[in-house]
Amino acid sequence: MDFIPEDIQRYVEEHTDKESELLSRVNRETHQKVLMPRMLSGHLQGRVLSMLSHMIQPQRILEIGTYTGYSAICMAEGLVAGGKLITIDKNEELEASVRAYFSEAGLTDSIDFRIGDAMQLIPEIEGPFDLVFIDADKKNYLNYFNLVLQKVRIGGFIIADNVLWSGKVVKTDKKIDTDTQAILDFNRSVHEDDRVENVLFPIRDGLMVVRRIQ
Repeated sequence: MDFIPEDIQRYVEEHTDKESELLSRVNRETHQKVLMPRMLSGHLQGRVLSMLSHMIQPQRILEIGTYTGYSAICMAEGLVAGGKLITIDKNEELEASVRAYFSEAGLTDSIDFRIGDAMQLIPEIEGPFDLVFIDADKKNYLNYFNLVLQKVRIGGFIIADNVLWSGKVVKTDKKIDTDTQAILDFNRSVHEDDRVENVLFPIRDGLMVVRRIQ
């Protein structure tokens, strides 16, 4: 997941606003207690998500893949007064701790946390959304995109995480595993979709930022 020199990465983080005390604890406890802590957005990406959310000033956000709640808390920072963030995850084991983090952040009324299969839940959720964040199982990235696009308002945004997939997207001379192929298919399909504009940012493991134009 390291795409730039360590000293540059450290400089970038040192010149980026710090995460809050709560987010720092979520970060620390995720690494201490939860499997695959690399799935956490973390300091730099979290501040990027917060900044983008503040820029968009969303009334409604949909997040696919809650994990330990870090990214949801970051994006909720940009919600307008009375706004709502719906976040979906299938991991029941993390539910209690995630709800506790949301409560401590004062976001119980702002975040609607749903446990279940996103492929089944998304069709039941009404739009429109100003911002959608996709950060779940890679095999369904393109499915998620297709499910949510018409639920995003014209001019609204979709952000997808892990679109560089630890650099595997450019190592196509080697055997391509299922997840890497799913990311390659997603990136190509989004880039060729004339309903959207897109920019792929080399932030952490890659963020695809998409704006719906039709």
